[in-house]
Amino acid sequence: MSFTGKDVLCILDFTRNDLERLFRIASSKFEGDELRGKVIALAFFEPSTRTRMSFETATLRLSGNYIGFGTTQATSIAKGESFSDTVRMLDAYADVIVVRHRLEGAAKLAAELAESPVINAGDGSKRHPTQAIIDLYTIWREKKGIDNMTYGVLGDLRYGRAARSFLRALNLYSPRKVYLIAPESLRPKEELLDSLKMPWEFANLNDILPELDVLYVTRIQKERFPDPAEYERVKGSYRIDTNLLKNAKTSLAVMHPLPRVDEISLDVDKTEHAFYFKQAANGVPVRMALLSEVVA
Repeated sequence: MSFTGKDVLCILDFTRNDLERLFRIASSKFEGDELRGKVIALAFFEPSTRTRMSFETATLRLSGNYIGFGTTQATSIAKGESFSDTVRMLDAYADVIVVRHRLEGAAKLAAELAESPVINAGDGSKRHPTQAIIDLYTIWREKKGIDNMTYGVLGDLRYGRAARSFLRALNLYSPRKVYLIAPESLRPKEELLDSLKMPWEFANLNDILPELDVLYVTRIQKERFPDPAEYERVKGSYRIDTNLLKNAKTSLAVMHPLPRVDEISLDVDKTEHAFYFKQAANGVPVRMALLSEVVA
């Protein structure tokens, strides 16, 4: 489909063909002036490093400009301005609005209010579509495909929007098997499990590690827990280190949307298993591709 003028709210907005078109664009040479004369508004109501800065970099590399904020403390939101009014002002100033928010549905509301296209840079605990595109692009580029591999998805699969979006995106492909590895209280909700068409099962990491081609790790996100006591019960539930990876395929790709806390040991960084920095770097070409298509 054409992405021109379209909102990007959920990974389910895309087909497999749509994703692979974006992958090809991200892998191609950009002219460097695709966003000349355009302004991208970055409305980050939540902290971010990679997502915000990769959108900034993508905009600059395409000769565009950006406005926005990475904290609400220096904006009129601190004075009590509503989310709706903020979005309406950004719509008057920019050609695209990129929204990140702690509340689920914030990007959808922004899209209903704005005439300019809205890109969801992560809202609530369910949706982070651009991260999922980056994740699959990394596998597609580094592994020369996505189908017919065995995946493990480990960590917070209940509140972690990156892991949930990754599973929904992977559902557009044909993996050999997907293992879900999480403390019982952090397993995905039935709503997500019922939507998965690919073969999956719950597993213990030590039991299935030798089978895996890709291990997608996420941190346990303290800020997402409705009950702090629940977080205390599950924090530190797992740790990936080089000793553990002795039982893995030499070709195993360890991925992580970042930031990490202590779930991947620093000693993994120097191994061929570490794909997470490539994954972070891929945020720039993928978001360049997306912005150039939405604004085209």
